[in-house]
Amino acid sequence: MGFYTHALIATQNAARAAAAHTSRNSLTAADSGSACQYALDELKAMSNVRTLANCGSTPLIVTATAVTGVDGWPASSVSVTYQTNRMVPIPGLVGQLNITRTVQMMVK
Repeated sequence: MGFYTHALIATQNAARAAAAHTSRNSLTAADSGSACQYALDELKAMSNVRTLANCGSTPLIVTATAVTGVDGWPASSVSVTYQTNRMVPIPGLVGQLNITRTVQMMVK
């Protein structure tokens, strides 16, 4: 159970860190490459992420998109999808989770 909890927290932190970076200006708002590096830093404790160099396929997919926020201002939206290692099934949980977290921040 602790591994899944850590994966949930780390995925949320990865999305938040990547969005904080991409929202620095309008040129970086859709920069998935740099968002990937921030997500990798946050998820480096996960055994199936340690050796990754990019975020284009499972177990880690990161996308950054320039959007218009609900307030009408330019924003960056970062989505991080992390697939955990296959674990022993726990009653009520499958042996592997796909976790997706999306964070949107206004461009500064």
